[in-house]
Amino acid sequence: MEVKFMKVKNIMSRDVACLSPEDTVEKAAQLMDQRGIGSLPVWDQGKVVGMVTDRDIVLRSTAKGQSADQKKVRDVMSTNPVTGSPEMDVDEAAKIMSEKQIRRLPIVDHDNLVGVVALGDISVEPSLQDNAGKALKNISKPGGTL
Repeated sequence: MEVKFMKVKNIMSRDVACLSPEDTVEKAAQLMDQRGIGSLPVWDQGKVVGMVTDRDIVLRSTAKGQSADQKKVRDVMSTNPVTGSPEMDVDEAAKIMSEKQIRRLPIVDHDNLVGVVALGDISVEPSLQDNAGKALKNISKPGGTL
């Protein structure tokens, strides 16, 4: 059986919340809690400038005893995020996620944030489970980044 190529736009999450670098870490944590997610893109002046994860909040703020209601997202986010296109093949997105050791890839179309594809989105599609497994193997290597 031949596997057809699947586009990222067919599996990405489209209802994406995002933050400003000037938002507080507390707001980021509350938004993650409300939506049941572990990361949010950071949007500034028409582009994705970072990603903030629950792990970023814990390691870069809470673990250092800093107040989440005063600390800014810009102080804890990961900068220079890798982005993808809605028209790219899912296997290409999985390869990028594996190489960059990331679990979530913001999807941008004509400078607009249109979605996020997560490793979980790839893993639930039966024809793509091999891609997810290969990506996770590399993402989960010791010394990986956020």
